[in-house]
Amino acid sequence: MDISTKERLVNEGMRLFGEQGYRATSINQIEKAAGLVPGCGALYNHFKSKEALLTAGIDRQLDRRRAMRDISALFAGLGDLRTELTLLCRYLLSVLDQEGEFLQVAARTPAADSARVHDAYAALVDGLCTELAGWLTACAPDLAPADARRVATLGVNALLGKRVSSIVFRAPQPDIADEDYVAEWTVMLADRIESLRQN
Repeated sequence: MDISTKERLVNEGMRLFGEQGYRATSINQIEKAAGLVPGCGALYNHFKSKEALLTAGIDRQLDRRRAMRDISALFAGLGDLRTELTLLCRYLLSVLDQEGEFLQVAARTPAADSARVHDAYAALVDGLCTELAGWLTACAPDLAPADARRVATLGVNALLGKRVSSIVFRAPQPDIADEDYVAEWTVMLADRIESLRQN
């Protein structure tokens, strides 16, 4: 299936914003990367400005997150806290992997350049924390909502730390395989949840 010129512009624009930063990326570079003649003005046939292209990329990311929302409900009801946490951890890592390009753009775009990028990043992180806290509250109804939120924030931040160095900075990963990390993350959260439930 051929992708449209507009989609190519969004794809290449977001890739370049992630690699070079929003400010450092020119319209000519985007047009060239999309297979168009640089400087021909083809971008303006689809977008009013470079900022409008960035907004389209953010909207695409938000649409993808909406489509994935509540998938964690599939894991509920297995009856075992650690099994469900393991599945949720893998799911959350996959979300971060799918959002890799957006995380690069967010890291290289100062909030002053685009409040929309800043807001979309906050919505991504807050959405993951809210999903995890909601699952914790359903799984452990005796857990106070504030405790569920704290555990969820700790869990999501631990996963962001696992992925950000490789996705954003392309730095080598610490020598911990994903499955080992998932196992440690599960133990950390399960132990904390169980200790809170005993209080």
